Amino acid sequence: MNGNASTISGSLSQAAAIGCGLSFEEQLRTHQAMVLSLARNFLRDTAQAEELAQDVFLQLYRHQAAIQSPAHLVFWLRQVTSRRCIDAVRQRRPAVSLESIPEPSLPARPGDPFLSRRLQRLVAGLPEVPRLVMLLRYQEDLDPAEIAGVLELPLGTVKSHLQRSLVRLRAALNPAEAVPPRSTA
Repeated sequence: MNGNASTISGSLSQAAAIGCGLSFEEQLRTHQAMVLSLARNFLRDTAQAEELAQDVFLQLYRHQAAIQSPAHLVFWLRQVTSRRCIDAVRQRRPAVSLESIPEPSLPARPGDPFLSRRLQRLVAGLPEVPRLVMLLRYQEDLDPAEIAGVLELPLGTVKSHLQRSLVRLRAALNPAEAVPPRSTA
């Protein structure tokens, strides 16, 4: 029986390695931090992010044959994680106001900690798609063309989301320097 179980396990790992040359376990170890980080920073809920990451990797396991290369694997994981995050936010409706929920604490970083927390709150206050665009750009360090591919949006739309989000964040951080809206008169 034990030899049979190892044969089954070996054939599953072998089948999982066909697409990009890595076993499923190697794929999981290599990319779980990226998936979990993206989900946690978007959802702001560690338990929900962990559950979402589990679902993403379960979906990956079921779709191993579709993965063509290591680069395709990373693209696929970001795309599926992004879509699942948006779906999760749309499904949950907060029973309490977001202001009453304390922000999760992060390890101390050099710089102004008040500015960092304020900026995190401002980014969290952005609408879903612009917030995801900002996270993919500044957390995952993707360029706008890569973000457009992951989210299946036109490149111009991604650039518009980035531009408008940055203007909104700058205005919130420095209200005195905010550019007043153009008058049509």
